[in-house]
Amino acid sequence: MANQVFPTKGNLLNIKKSLSLASLGYDLMDRKRNILIREMMTLIDTAQMVRDQIDETYRRAYRALQRAHVALGVCGEAAATTPIETGITITYRSVMGVELPHITIDSQEGEAHYGLQNTNSQLDQAFVCFSRCKELTVVLAEVENSIYRLAVSIKKTQCRANALKNIIIPGFQENIHFISNALEEKEREEFSRLKVIRRITSEKNGEAAG
Repeated sequence: MANQVFPTKGNLLNIKKSLSLASLGYDLMDRKRNILIREMMTLIDTAQMVRDQIDETYRRAYRALQRAHVALGVCGEAAATTPIETGITITYRSVMGVELPHITIDSQEGEAHYGLQNTNSQLDQAFVCFSRCKELTVVLAEVENSIYRLAVSIKKTQCRANALKNIIIPGFQENIHFISNALEEKEREEFSRLKVIRRITSEKNGEAAG
């Protein structure tokens, strides 16, 4: 890279300015990466907690549903009364330029659509548990999608930071070293020429005086 740069003071100043900007860019990338990693680690802990809650809630839901089946027979007619969920809304929040989803569900908690005359408390318990699972699934979808988006952004940020640290910044430093050495060599040559010129001039003046 240094061989492609003409050694002038103007180029030296420009490259030093570019090096300063590249160093600042690396610091910002490194800071962004650390913030995103902290955010992702927090969400990973949340995701594990939500998964555990979903697993336990599903276990309770299926146990209650099995007891309801024993008491009432197959509960297909009651299940068919439950409408398809359409009350999900997705908005976004930005973390260091990464758009993370925020998912809300508008369905009313505990609102059963089957009749109460031919059902029992076990079916009610199953309905409540499955409704809770639906809410937790929405939370888990939000968290896992956020983790994925953060992981992708962290990878891109890491690649850019590595490029700055390992390629761009060393290249600028190499160019600065090359130009500085070339300018110093040029100054030494110019100083030597001036010394020779002065010596020759001094000798000629001495001969003229003699």
